[in-house]
Amino acid sequence: MEYLSQWPESRYYTQRMSTDMTYQTESTSLETTEQFASSLGSRLRGGEVIVLVSDLGGGKTAFVRGLARGMGSTDHVASPTFTISREYKSGKLTLYHFDFYRLQEPGIVAAELEEFIHDPTAVVAIEWGAIVKDVLPEDKMVINITRTGETSRHLEVTYSEKLAYLIPEEAK
Repeated sequence: MEYLSQWPESRYYTQRMSTDMTYQTESTSLETTEQFASSLGSRLRGGEVIVLVSDLGGGKTAFVRGLARGMGSTDHVASPTFTISREYKSGKLTLYHFDFYRLQEPGIVAAELEEFIHDPTAVVAIEWGAIVKDVLPEDKMVINITRTGETSRHLEVTYSEKLAYLIPEEAK
C-alpha cells in the first residue's frame, strides 16, 4: 500500500509471549494516520472491537474518521465527547463510536455497549475505554497513539491472533 512506503523503515512487528500480537509504526501526519486507519477499516468484517488510547488531542477521532472511510462510510465523523456515542453506516456494517471521557461510571451505557459488541454487523470503536474494561471482549484490538511531534504519532497496535487479518500483509 502506498501509505506504508511513506513510513520510516523503523516500523516493526513482534509477537509477545502471550497470544497478543503487536504491530508498531510511525505516522508523520494526520493524513497518514487516517490512511492507516482506512486500511484497517477496509478489512473490517463486523464484530470487531477497537479500543483507542491516547491523550486529549492525540488523534483518536481522526483514527475513527479513517476507519469509517475505509469501511466505505460517507458520514461526517465527529468526536462523541458530549454525546457519548455516534454511529456511522456503511453498507451492511455500522461503526459505533463511543467516547467515555466524561463518564465517572459506565451505568446503562455499558449495557448498550455490550449489545453492540455482540452484534455481528457492528464494529465498535472506543475512546477512553478503561471505564468499560469489564465489558470488553478478550479478542479486541487496542491502538495506543503517542504524540511524537506536532503532527507525528507513534502507533502501537495490540491484537489477538483472531484479528490478524486486519493488519496489512505488507506490514507484517
